[in-house]
Amino acid sequence: MGLFKKNSFGHILFIKRWIIRLFGFATHQRFRGFNDLQIEGSEVLRSLPDRHVLFISNHQTYFADVVAMFHVFNASLKGREDTIKNIMYIWKPKLNIYYVAASETMKSGLLPRIMAYVGAITVDRTWRSKGVELKERREVNQDQVENIKVALDDGWVITFPQGTTKSFKPIRKGTAHIIKNYKPIVVPIVIDGFRRSFDKKGLHLKKKGILQSMVIKEPLEIDYESDSIETIVEKIEMAIEQHPSFLKVIPEEFVEEEKVLNEQRRYSYTPKKDER
Repeated sequence: MGLFKKNSFGHILFIKRWIIRLFGFATHQRFRGFNDLQIEGSEVLRSLPDRHVLFISNHQTYFADVVAMFHVFNASLKGREDTIKNIMYIWKPKLNIYYVAASETMKSGLLPRIMAYVGAITVDRTWRSKGVELKERREVNQDQVENIKVALDDGWVITFPQGTTKSFKPIRKGTAHIIKNYKPIVVPIVIDGFRRSFDKKGLHLKKKGILQSMVIKEPLEIDYESDSIETIVEKIEMAIEQHPSFLKVIPEEFVEEEKVLNEQRRYSYTPKKDER
């Protein structure tokens, strides 16, 4: 019965392994070829236990961020030092990696549904539906929260505590509650360059030759008993560099890029009839 062995969510591991392999081979050049993914912190990944680890990260695309993490995690565990060269690391992938994703995103087409089998823990957004802010927040689905605990007990979980691909949005307190209640090892990750190289969904290349980066930091120091939810939220903000204080530091290349975009908008603008 080894061929049909299932994980805690009823997914057949044989099928999951092959999906990860196929997606791994299909997407490798997006991070090492068309673009260049620079990695820091591989040694942190190799020092972690096999389960009960929560990764927190800023978010730039729906899918490319997670796909890159699957590459980096598996490459690092196979001895690669801050690189994803030699794709054969994906042949025997770590099968107990999960990621938290919005239910509506994972139901938006055939490809997301297939990707969900890789390890999506789907949750209903309490504050937004189909891109529209809700007037009244939905109640949290406790069964979905329990699924995160099940995934932590089985392996590693990736989450994006802002719940959106927009930068410097507030950290959702739900992540802080998960940390305080379930007491996982919390590993921050900071990514960059994905928004410039992929479309919003992260399925299509928007631009080649982009320098992407992924920095895996040391686990956060958290007092699970004494730290308040607000304290944990602030620690998350600082760790994934989404605290308002980081707004003051804008790389010069972004300033120049914004100037170019504004200039293009100015020259591409077509006035309305009453403005001519």
